[in-house]
Amino acid sequence: MRIETKAIEALLNGNRILKGIDLDIGSQELVGVIGPNGSGKSTLLKCIYRVLKPTGGAVFLDGKPLVEYSCRESARCIAVVAQHNYYNFDFSVRDVVLMGRSPHKRALNRDTAEDYRIVAESLETVGMETFADRSFSTLSGGEQQRVILARALAQRTPCLILDEPTNHLDIKYQLQLMDLVRSLDRTVIAAVHDLNTAAMYCDRLYAVKDGKIVGQGAPKNLLTPDFIREVYEVDARVMMDGDGALHILFHPGNRRREHAV
Repeated sequence: MRIETKAIEALLNGNRILKGIDLDIGSQELVGVIGPNGSGKSTLLKCIYRVLKPTGGAVFLDGKPLVEYSCRESARCIAVVAQHNYYNFDFSVRDVVLMGRSPHKRALNRDTAEDYRIVAESLETVGMETFADRSFSTLSGGEQQRVILARALAQRTPCLILDEPTNHLDIKYQLQLMDLVRSLDRTVIAAVHDLNTAAMYCDRLYAVKDGKIVGQGAPKNLLTPDFIREVYEVDARVMMDGDGALHILFHPGNRRREHAV
């Protein structure tokens, strides 16, 4: 599925958060959205998955305006793993993942054996199959994030949106989650906080600052020391290892760059 935004604007509480954002994300690309805190990354994603309505511009799914899709139709196209997931009821892990099947049902339809098979498969994919009967509220933040990813997988959509998906995860599960996302045969848009994660997993990056796109391209082309200084206001060293992987080392502000290791 191809995702486009054209001149997206967003005004929240009188503040102009997004100032004309253009994205073009090809089918089965993994594209990262990077930028400092408060730059508008999450607001942009919320406009794409319909939590927020843009005050200007438009979102397109495979060339069709998002506003022409019903909410059920767009939920069959885009699944979301958000930063925060709160429930007022004591749902089991299985019940949370079953929510991902809702767009495929009519009102009052019962869960089927196929739904339960997909839920079990999704939980196994994220390594949470033994937690199916546990209460979601008793899980750690990292465990909850993996369950929410399982819910998104159970939705069986061609596009997946991730809003800083590795928050609350230790290093092992950060890598496992991104390895899994990388292996999916889907279009993926991810707001990524960690530049090394973005460099390791993303096909392309869009950099956002003060509500505008300030750069785009492949990680190895975009993430230069000068660009990182411009966007994040920090000094960094960028290097390539023997396997061709990009690594970014940040320098403390009170330390001369030439003495960094």
